[in-house]
Amino acid sequence: MLLRPGELTLEELRAIHGSTDAAVTAARPQPLVMDPRALPAILASAAVVKAAAEGSAAVYGVNTGFGKLASTRISEADLATLQLNLIRSHSVGVGEPLAPAVLRVMLATKAASLARGVSGVRPVVIDTLLAVYNAGLVPFVPSQGSVGASGDLAPLAHMTLALLGEGEFLVEGRRVPAAAVLRQHGIAPLVLSAKEGLALINGTQTSTALALHALFSFEPVLEAALVIGALTVDAARGSDGPFDPRIHALRGQPGQIDVAQHYRALLAGSAIRASHEEGDDRVQDPYCLRCQPQVVGACLDQLRHAAGVLLREANAVTDNPLVFVDERSDVDAQAAATGRIGGGIISGGNFHAEPVALAADAMACAIAEVGAIAERRIAMLIDSNVSRLPPFLTANAGLNSGFMIAHVTAAALASENKSLAHPASVDSLPTSANQEDHVSMATFAARRLLPMIDNVAHILGIEWLAAAQGIEFLRPLRSSAPLEAAHALLRQDCAAMPQDRYLAPDIENASRLVRSGQAGAMLASLGGQALFGT
Repeated sequence: MLLRPGELTLEELRAIHGSTDAAVTAARPQPLVMDPRALPAILASAAVVKAAAEGSAAVYGVNTGFGKLASTRISEADLATLQLNLIRSHSVGVGEPLAPAVLRVMLATKAASLARGVSGVRPVVIDTLLAVYNAGLVPFVPSQGSVGASGDLAPLAHMTLALLGEGEFLVEGRRVPAAAVLRQHGIAPLVLSAKEGLALINGTQTSTALALHALFSFEPVLEAALVIGALTVDAARGSDGPFDPRIHALRGQPGQIDVAQHYRALLAGSAIRASHEEGDDRVQDPYCLRCQPQVVGACLDQLRHAAGVLLREANAVTDNPLVFVDERSDVDAQAAATGRIGGGIISGGNFHAEPVALAADAMACAIAEVGAIAERRIAMLIDSNVSRLPPFLTANAGLNSGFMIAHVTAAALASENKSLAHPASVDSLPTSANQEDHVSMATFAARRLLPMIDNVAHILGIEWLAAAQGIEFLRPLRSSAPLEAAHALLRQDCAAMPQDRYLAPDIENASRLVRSGQAGAMLASLGGQALFGT
């Protein structure tokens, strides 16, 4: 794949990330090759940094200390040591290691960012990042320790330390010294020059990669939610009137319009629906059925917005300071390095990950709501007064408890997600002796999304089991072709439950199917496309 700095698409990021199916993620990613058109800008910005390093003026990130120590001048003889010490001192993360998919996105987007030609690094820095990616190597990077401003310093430092041969790589789940792994793959350890350590760790690549990991992981879960929600409509003998396109056109919300279209397609041809078009005395369905386009559609709009923010961030340059090169050939490199002519090395704040934090918080609310309305659908199915199905979806209620406590599990998970959905971006703790006095907390905002997605997948797995049980009480009537396919897919791993039995393994199997994308494949069979675009 040709890596074009600043021009990555969401589909290319999906490919870099890899499949969310655990059975596929171990495969070696498609190799990345840097677009050769990026080379002139890379060389030009590196030349400006070199001139600054050899000059007499103080330039932040080149010949000064960092953060609160920015006023401390460093001698030319110590500039390489300055960068090495920066990486060593900032490798202070804790917690479980980041997933391989997250590291793939971090390596690729950091390489693409540096290749924009405004970071002042030599081509060898970018080449080393890509060599590690192409070799399928996974740097050991602890998941905790970044506040999402001044960049994701600790996680990116751990990633860089592995490139230097001083850190570690994960090999089959084991932490292995980096020098040995690099040697085994014929990759020379990176030796840093002026500003290069700072350029490598100053940026939002970790929080962005974590948020993209969540986005790509949630897409098949959201697709499954549409299929399972439609199956519940039929199990409860709900109306398809609320999905009429005229209703949604009047509101004009694109996610709502799209979700309603999916429900119409999924329910089309259902004999269950046709059986009660006449003589049903219910005037309106509960909100959990009737308002699915409005609720899940609004969530889809939020997720699409987040996808756009994250795509821009993945293509962005987010380190500091930035090197702007005047294109005039007569500009003196030393003058440009100090910012006196045309270009210059300019300090800014693109490392502040507020866009990622706010996008992740919006994703958290959307993820929680998809689970919340699914939990309400389960509650509706087990309530015979509303669903008109046997109590708790069991034929001999009392002797059997049916789905009574499975619903309690779903309620517990939905409640847990409410706490996890609390916005992370509204918190800020000053760091670096108050030099960095407002931070985004974007890294946690993005990292907390995966547990929420797992909770929703389990809620949907329980709903899928409940809806399938409800459908079987309506036999010999059949649902639509895609919903019968969804029912059959579940029954390959999870038998019907005519009487109480050990249900936890079935919940796990159903949740695995939700995450795998197989349920969402029903949408593709109806001519659907990626929910979050390309």
